[in-house]
Amino acid sequence: MATAFPTATILGYPRIGRRRELKRALEAYWAGRSSGEELATAFTSLRHATFDRLAELGYSREDAAIPDNSSLYDQVLDITRLLGATPERFAGKNGLDLYFALARGDESVPPLEMTKWFDTNYHYLVPEIGPETPISFADDHLVQRFVEANAAGTVTRPVVVGPVTYLALAKAAESAPDGWQPVERIGDVVAAYREFFEALGAAGAPWVQVDEPALVSDNLGTRRTELAELAGRVWADLASSGARPSILLTLPYGDGNTALPAVAGSGVDAISLDLVRGAAPEAGAVDLSGVHLVAGLIDGRNIWRADLAAGRDALESLKALGAAGLSVGTTNSLQHVPHDTADETWADPTLDAHLHEWLAFADQKVSETVTLANGLEQGWDSVAQQIADATTALAARAIAPGVRREDVRSRTGALTEAERTRVPFTEREPIQAEKLALPILPTTTIGSFPQTPEIRNARASLLRGDIDQAGYTEQIRGEVAKVIKLQEDLDIDVLVHGEPERNDMVQYFAEQFDGFAATRNGWVQSYGSRCTRPSIQWGDVARPAPMTVEWTSYAQSLTQRPVKGMLTGPVTILAWSFPRIDISLGESADQIALALRDEVADLEAAGTAIIQVDEPALRELLPLDAGRHADYLAWSVGSFRAATAGVRPDTQIHTHLCYSEFGQIIDAIAGLDADVTSIEAARSKMEVLPELAANGFFRGVGPGVWDIHSPRVPATDELVELIRAAAASVPANRLWVNPDCGLKTRAYPETIATLTNLVEAAQAVRGELAS
Repeated sequence: MATAFPTATILGYPRIGRRRELKRALEAYWAGRSSGEELATAFTSLRHATFDRLAELGYSREDAAIPDNSSLYDQVLDITRLLGATPERFAGKNGLDLYFALARGDESVPPLEMTKWFDTNYHYLVPEIGPETPISFADDHLVQRFVEANAAGTVTRPVVVGPVTYLALAKAAESAPDGWQPVERIGDVVAAYREFFEALGAAGAPWVQVDEPALVSDNLGTRRTELAELAGRVWADLASSGARPSILLTLPYGDGNTALPAVAGSGVDAISLDLVRGAAPEAGAVDLSGVHLVAGLIDGRNIWRADLAAGRDALESLKALGAAGLSVGTTNSLQHVPHDTADETWADPTLDAHLHEWLAFADQKVSETVTLANGLEQGWDSVAQQIADATTALAARAIAPGVRREDVRSRTGALTEAERTRVPFTEREPIQAEKLALPILPTTTIGSFPQTPEIRNARASLLRGDIDQAGYTEQIRGEVAKVIKLQEDLDIDVLVHGEPERNDMVQYFAEQFDGFAATRNGWVQSYGSRCTRPSIQWGDVARPAPMTVEWTSYAQSLTQRPVKGMLTGPVTILAWSFPRIDISLGESADQIALALRDEVADLEAAGTAIIQVDEPALRELLPLDAGRHADYLAWSVGSFRAATAGVRPDTQIHTHLCYSEFGQIIDAIAGLDADVTSIEAARSKMEVLPELAANGFFRGVGPGVWDIHSPRVPATDELVELIRAAAASVPANRLWVNPDCGLKTRAYPETIATLTNLVEAAQAVRGELAS
């Protein structure tokens, strides 16, 4: 019989640390400044700080209300470790050396591929599974974490990625036969999970949380209808063990109704549904009498204060479903939001009075679950004041100045298809070729160069008031001059100014737009130790003044080679911010697009011949429900074209896409109508290019040949092979050579070494093609 489940819970908590403690501990270990024991101590300390905070906010330490979703790097990698599912090329490595080699590679071996976690900006490490991959219950570190926390006084709920999701996210190992799929190993994986669950049970764990987001997605190659049928069998098998903990099965990030009938009858003890991005089942549609229902009513993906009155009404209606019990939860793990609004101040005094009242970060979301749970248990009169306060704040936000601007709305409403359309590429291409006079296989980078400590110190000094704007500008100009000279010395064909003035590719623009706010401590994990501070879109968006023209023009004045203007596209600005939810994403995207259109026009007027508008998040926002794909692709592509279609035919438009499964959006990539598209391709060894060729993609392509998310320096011969592979799918006159992504996170020694090899490789293949 299942152990009682708490009335309030979250599905996970931010794990990087309130002050990025895990990031600092990881980077100290990687740099050799600390030992494995010191890393373990820092990791344990961070976990216990989380447990303490959740207890302060009202969660019991005794009933598994506190989830332990901690990870040294990535939750999917942790399952690879648990299963011992290590590709053969990592043979001979073990412990932390193996774990971090899988994540980051080393001098002898490339890492696992990395891609986006469903429709979020988090990146996971893709398992490589073949018929011969070892799979067993090979590592008990997750069991030991429970034991350690329990001994220290907190009965946690271990959180793991589910077996169906793990294999649905995996790719077939290179050694696998054609057509073989990782899901064929489901029997071995289920056997390992059964042993793992029994070990948790033996250690005294009352609950285990297993996340199965693959069951809400149509974007994994296997549709959710097929995965639901498989999940019903898998979970009936796993639930049949008498020695296991009680099982909370979660269906986060989307609508779980397709899978719900299969898993509700499987014997699992509790099921969590995302009721923000999905709907509750109709009364009587599914027999829930044998399971406890966790209602995911608090949005774990965004930072807006919850409508507690709507939550109250939803909980009352959910009683009609006849579940064995009812709890309040978040839609998904809170790893996608910052820690606490109390950590924040905003520079704009007109917003200070509003934003704190409108927002809920992780700690506030925990409190919202407690409030609704108290109302559910003690009666709604007991929380009437909290509900009224939330209703008042939401009403005030709706009428606050700047939330709605008629000048912005009238401009987006008047957008025509003609304003989203350029002359055909076949007419633009020869005009641009004559103007730019570039060699075949032109070399370039994606935009940013390493952000040195000196650059970061200068930015911090400006914020503190230690230097004035003139002093800061002088320092940044000096850095731009160094970057331009370096690229000329390396013989790169199309240059960038290096973006030393930018704190982040989204925040930099958000800080200059009307309608956005930036946080000071709102860090969110992107992957491993990499963190971002998503900006907050709180109102209608406009551009008060030029944002990039000064820096691009200065860089161009230092060289005869073309310097790209660098902008972030409207979809990515939305995806990597916390968007408002009171208007459609399409309307928000068009507002941002028109602000960028003005910037593009100013760059062109200043003489910029190549303008890159990056959309690395284009695939990221693709809805998990296939029925919504067409609408999404229409507005996302339309917003990019609204931003870029106002230029002359001789101005070359580039875009950049990264870490995506491009097969589902090839038509959209073509629809962007960019003259050159650079894409991530190094870790996947150019897998996407034959698909582009097969689909008739005929514009310029820059497949990345350097995986910048790994510290490895690829040799010239390795890069030559990748360029040759690319040239087999892309005509040489439309093929560019570049890294996968920007170089902001890399150090200068590896940057110079790899770019030297990249240029040598491009010139070598250029010579081969010429002969």
